[in-house]
Amino acid sequence: MAFRRRTKSHPLFSQEFLIHNHADIGFCLVLCVLLSLMFEVTAKTAFLFILPQYNVSVPTTDGEVVLYHYGIKDLVTILFYIFIAIILHAVVQEYILDKINRRLHLSKIKHSKFNESGQLVAFHLASVIWSLYVVITEGYLSNPKSLWESYPHIHLSFQVKFFYLCQFSYWLHALPELYFQKVRKEEIPRQLQYISLYLVHIAGAYLLNLTRLGLILLLLQYVAEFLFHMARLFYFTDENNEKLFHAWAAVFVITRLFTLTLSVLVIGFGLARAENQAFDPEKGNFNTLLFRMCVLLLVCFSQAWMMWHFIHFQLRRWREYWNEQCARKRIAATVSAKQQLKPMKRESGYHENGVVKSENGTSPRTKKLKSP
Repeated sequence: MAFRRRTKSHPLFSQEFLIHNHADIGFCLVLCVLLSLMFEVTAKTAFLFILPQYNVSVPTTDGEVVLYHYGIKDLVTILFYIFIAIILHAVVQEYILDKINRRLHLSKIKHSKFNESGQLVAFHLASVIWSLYVVITEGYLSNPKSLWESYPHIHLSFQVKFFYLCQFSYWLHALPELYFQKVRKEEIPRQLQYISLYLVHIAGAYLLNLTRLGLILLLLQYVAEFLFHMARLFYFTDENNEKLFHAWAAVFVITRLFTLTLSVLVIGFGLARAENQAFDPEKGNFNTLLFRMCVLLLVCFSQAWMMWHFIHFQLRRWREYWNEQCARKRIAATVSAKQQLKPMKRESGYHENGVVKSENGTSPRTKKLKSP
């Protein structure tokens, strides 16, 4: 027994140490990379972690513009920003969500869902503002034809590539957070589903050079998700507050329609009319009939899957609402019936032939009034 105690694993490698100190470990690693910028020997390696790679100078009428394309070195940059995401996750959890949770006194299940929605509200809000800014500055809204013209879009501006790298980093950081946050086993499959969906769609848009379309679709999706998680937060604070759920339901349906319409317009019509329709992976061109059909099927399948879960969610909420209303009506009917059957108060003694008798059987005497 004493031998077992001596060979016990060091606390540095224990599960509790990693769970409680993973943000500190990530901060130390990020700090080491930043400090390596100060030395000429390690500065080049540090820039590999911090800045997007594969930049090229493209001549334009206004001069040369620095653009980027993707490559294997992007994985190093994504790894660095995964640690940044872990640090930001811990900051939001400790300084915002934990303080609110202490005041609300939620159950364990609601506590876990509140933390999940709180983290996603912060992320979706930042992503909506960022993606809207990129879409406006890149001119995708003012010129919708740019979504499919001059495909493949192998060259990206700095802000577009950095946006996609940060999106990869956040959703990849969500995988170890399932372990660090001690998410219940019942919740893990559901969270893995939507994390995988985001990663598949973002990777597809990034690797198939559909970044312009993917950026707008992410903007639409994040608006709907932001409203949903805001509605959950308000519901946890006050269960009678369900107005935001109605707003989210309307926005969700509109988002699905816009997503399908825009995907069919860009992929089914725009790319189908493009002159260059040849499969050339070296040049980043995947514009073939099979490619377009696969992408459209993937988008339609994901939207149908989301609509199915949405309808199931709404039916469950309506069923719970009607069951609650029926239970309230039954309780009200039971209370009113008890009140009707409640016996009336009677005078002391008992009644016999309409005359109140005292306990010994004699009638109570009436008091004589004194003359004035």
